[in-house]
Amino acid sequence: MPHDQPAAAPGPAPADASDHDPAEAPFLGLLATGAAAEEYERPVLRARAGGAAAARLAALERAKFLALRVRTELEDRRRREAELSALYATAHDLAGLRDLDAVLRAIVRRARSLLGTEVAYLTLNDPAAGDTYMRVTDGSVSARFQQLRLAMGEGLGGLVAQTARPYVTDSYFHDERFRHTRTIDSGVRDEGLVAILGVPLLLGSGVIGVLFAADRRERVFEPGQVALLAAHAAHAAVAIDTANLLAETRKTLTELEAANEIIRDRSSVIERASDVHDRLTELVLRGGGVQDVADAVAEVLDGDVEFTEPGRAPAAALDRSRADGHAVRDGADWVAAVRAGGEVLGALVLRGHPALDPVDQRTLERAAMVTSLLLLARRTAGEAEQRVRGELLDDLLDAAARDPRLLRERAARVGADLDAPHVVLAARMSGAPISDGDGPPRPDGTDRRRLWSAASHLAATRHGLAAVRDGGAVLLLPLEPDGDPAHTAREIAARLGTALHVPVTVGASAPVPAPAARPAAVADAYAEARRCREALCALGRAGQGAAAADFGFLGLLLADTRDVDGFVHRTLGTVADYDARRGTELLRTLGAYFACGMSPARTKDELHVHVNTVAQRLERVSRLLGPDWQTPARALEIQLALRLHQLSAAVTRETEE
Repeated sequence: MPHDQPAAAPGPAPADASDHDPAEAPFLGLLATGAAAEEYERPVLRARAGGAAAARLAALERAKFLALRVRTELEDRRRREAELSALYATAHDLAGLRDLDAVLRAIVRRARSLLGTEVAYLTLNDPAAGDTYMRVTDGSVSARFQQLRLAMGEGLGGLVAQTARPYVTDSYFHDERFRHTRTIDSGVRDEGLVAILGVPLLLGSGVIGVLFAADRRERVFEPGQVALLAAHAAHAAVAIDTANLLAETRKTLTELEAANEIIRDRSSVIERASDVHDRLTELVLRGGGVQDVADAVAEVLDGDVEFTEPGRAPAAALDRSRADGHAVRDGADWVAAVRAGGEVLGALVLRGHPALDPVDQRTLERAAMVTSLLLLARRTAGEAEQRVRGELLDDLLDAAARDPRLLRERAARVGADLDAPHVVLAARMSGAPISDGDGPPRPDGTDRRRLWSAASHLAATRHGLAAVRDGGAVLLLPLEPDGDPAHTAREIAARLGTALHVPVTVGASAPVPAPAARPAAVADAYAEARRCREALCALGRAGQGAAAADFGFLGLLLADTRDVDGFVHRTLGTVADYDARRGTELLRTLGAYFACGMSPARTKDELHVHVNTVAQRLERVSRLLGPDWQTPARALEIQLALRLHQLSAAVTRETEE
């Protein structure tokens, strides 16, 4: 570098030795130490104060100018290096984030840090609404500002979102380049913003949002700062897109996992359903029974499955299942009606299994359907046997002179024992018309056909006989040694009513000791059972079951046996037994009491006792017969029993004499 002047001849040293130094020397030291800009004036001031020549001062001024340019360039480079380092750090940080909300917060926070502004915020476009809305803020204090929505072209942000170009304003409210609206201006005013820089978030050629940096005072944003925020926005757009893609990928993976789980479950369900179908098909093909179906379903459903007759299944649940056509829950159990048309054949009950998914429920329903098919098949196969049973009963009713040996042989073929005690039952559906003819139901007699079918099925399960007669059904059922015809009548009425879902009235005969030995007794018993059935209907007790003994003294008229002693014993047995044990005269007192018009005063004259004695005896009678013994109906039965008792005693005395 040239010197300010040529070297001087040897002589005394000048007043300022720096006159002989290169002009750049002092400034190089300042550059090396990174001195402040004002320090660069001092070499010039010292030279001027030392009386340096004009050339020297000019050289120093040129050197200072160049040094300051170099210093500015170095500072710009250091600043750009710092900005680039910050930008790379930002990109690195954004690349490590996966959650969209975390990415957006990091973008806004780093934008505020890069430009050193008081506030930074980010808006995202809403394609569905056609506008842009505030998504994330940093440094904001206004709730209204944080909830702004901007239509495309409104405000600075709307203009950036619409044009995809950066916009900057030193004073927002005095800038007329964009359209002001009351809503946006109110939000900006609440936040107190003045200087705002907005750059688009570009993804490809489209704008997905706007990134802002703002101050609450007037400020000039340099082009380098605009470029820096735009570069940051470019990284941010990629990070947002990546986070969205990752979110969509995670969502897709979650949906795929859920779909795979459903597929696995459905596959398992299909395999289980297929297994059930195969097992049930195999059961049907090999001639399995109802219990085999119940056992197979119990194994598949891992529970206890039982087939129950209609009368033993939960009535309410059975009705719901029959009406709905599906298995229904009954407490901790499930009930599936086994039905054929309108007739309920029974139910499959799954016990202790309250939680049942739809497929397992369908499995139980399918098993109930298979069970109904098996029962129908068995019924169809057994119709011939039932007809044989019906013909045998018809012969017992119509042909009293049949050979007992042949009757026993025919009964043995269908599993009946006609040498055991039996009871004859006459059944009819409530309101069913009475047919004049006998034989199987006519094709149009749907109700009678259903009654015959149910009665035949019931008779077969009890090793008895059933036939159609007089518009109803007649059953000949075995009677246990301690069996009660009246109880049997009530039970059969209930079971037939449950199976047919209509009231069924049943009358029972007295026991028939051995039908094969005395075939004529069966016809007499059927006549008695019919009279009991018709008496029930006449008394308004349709849908019930009863025997002659249930009707009191009317039973003497209904029964063929005319069991007078039995009637007397049922009516007065407790009083007669008391007299026999205690030697009292309660029966005689009763007779006198009724003979005297139920007057205690006249009764004491008839018996020649004190009236208190009559009262005491009548009180004892009340305890033995019950407090209602003087009601008209009971009093009539007691008087009839007393008269029959007296007649029987008279006949006995005459015989003994």
